[in-house]
Amino acid sequence: MAKPTILTVDDEQEVLNAVTRDLHRRYSKDYRIIKTGSGKEALETLRELKAREEPVALLLVDQRMPEQTGIEFLREARKIFPKARKVLLTAYADTAAAIASINEVGLDYYLKKPWEPPEENLFPVLDDLLDEWWVDAPTPYSGIRICGTLWSPSSHRVKDFLSRNRIPYRWLDIELNPEATSLVGDLKLGPGRLPVVFMPDGQTLYNPSNGELAQAIGMRMEASERFYDLIIVGGGPSGLGAAVYGGSEGLVTLLIDRVSTGGQAGTSTRIENYLGFPRGLSGADLARRATAQARRFGVEVLTPQEVLSVRLEDGYKILTLGSGAEVCCKALLIATGVTVRRLALEGIKKFEGAGVYYGAAMTEASSYRGENISVVGGGNSAGQGAMFFSRYARQVTLLVRGSALVRGMSQYLVDQIRATSNIHVITRSEVVGVLGKKKLTGLVVKDQDSGQTREIATAALFPFIGAVAHTEMLAGLVERNRQGFILTGLDLLKNGRIMGGWRLERQPFVLETNVPGIFAAGDVRQGSVKRVASAVGEGAIAVSLVHQYLRTV
Repeated sequence: MAKPTILTVDDEQEVLNAVTRDLHRRYSKDYRIIKTGSGKEALETLRELKAREEPVALLLVDQRMPEQTGIEFLREARKIFPKARKVLLTAYADTAAAIASINEVGLDYYLKKPWEPPEENLFPVLDDLLDEWWVDAPTPYSGIRICGTLWSPSSHRVKDFLSRNRIPYRWLDIELNPEATSLVGDLKLGPGRLPVVFMPDGQTLYNPSNGELAQAIGMRMEASERFYDLIIVGGGPSGLGAAVYGGSEGLVTLLIDRVSTGGQAGTSTRIENYLGFPRGLSGADLARRATAQARRFGVEVLTPQEVLSVRLEDGYKILTLGSGAEVCCKALLIATGVTVRRLALEGIKKFEGAGVYYGAAMTEASSYRGENISVVGGGNSAGQGAMFFSRYARQVTLLVRGSALVRGMSQYLVDQIRATSNIHVITRSEVVGVLGKKKLTGLVVKDQDSGQTREIATAALFPFIGAVAHTEMLAGLVERNRQGFILTGLDLLKNGRIMGGWRLERQPFVLETNVPGIFAAGDVRQGSVKRVASAVGEGAIAVSLVHQYLRTV
């Protein structure tokens, strides 16, 4: 791939030369820097770059230009390079216009002039935006290629694993793509050998497990030490929050997740109410940033790796991993979160990964372009999923058990759904059956008021119907409720006594279980607030409590 372009536009020659000088000093090694003196000239440049299939990473544009304002330019530039990051240079008087353009032109950031010193006021902003751009940048043909079929659960699993771990790949459907047919045609594959994964180093994997994929990619699956101050099980927002604070405060910290960092939030298509991100951010972006931040503080991250069991020896917590290895720690934080509950319908299991997808399943959205799809659920996850899928599907049918969306969904999502013409909401409805042979073709939906059923044609179903906790490794060790959620703090009190054999004089800390030194945070904890920000906060609080615990042992 050619060097991506950073294009800067300003009609004031002195300002244009200054910003170009700063950009060259910082980015010329990895990017092509182009300067233009007008919006018209810049649009011509963008069209030429588009024709030559050369990527554009960032547009840095002055707002006050006589022939065409910066916002007017970005409105047109967005049509040519929609994924390029957009930054507006403004004077103090232009702030209101810049804020208004966040939604209008997809503005990523606005900077007030002057930006001196650039090391503090310019480069950190551009560094972050360029990192974001690379996540969505076109994958070169020399990268990972996956050949399979849309209706294959194994193909979906492989794509989902790579996407959750933010590993770029190119998907080739052997039923539609001549290149894919050519690649696998001479391999004489037997049943169960798809998908085929072609690695950049020439290695070929046939229907690989997640572990085999991780090993081929070079992901860390084994701990470098046997003993840690703090081990965190679960890489969602609460686990990542704890990892950042644990690492930054000097604790030797290990983070373990059975699939990828990000957890359920990592599959969210858009988180719009997270503090500090006025344009919102995707769950994958949040996970990428937080994982990089944790690693910068020395946190060791193991994925994919599963914790099979936990036991105690002389107050130390010993974890047995799926690989058979054991790791030990003084303090343990359980942040395993939850996954979407499965629909209990006859015959639905055969469609999992072949028309029925649990979670946001962003990997499959573009495969259903122009199709009718259905989303089940009335919470924020269902609303976010419906909004994301509406970009691709001809129609999204949102099936809700309740009588109104506002009962379980944030108002901003309700407003967005109402304003989206290709989302059809059916309240007081329940899916009672699935239709199809080799692939899903429709649903049987029951009206809860009349009791009548009807069939709805749909190519894909995405259920968001509640959560299941992952706490099996703690069975018999910590107190849990009937649904498997962990009891902490005051929830352990029953008839004035602490459950689970608590023997210390002090009461358990607010996030501590009935086992001293074992804590729980995030969605896996009974009574937690199911929001990303609160999960991150609980992770940070847990580390503070870990410090208090370590002072007593």
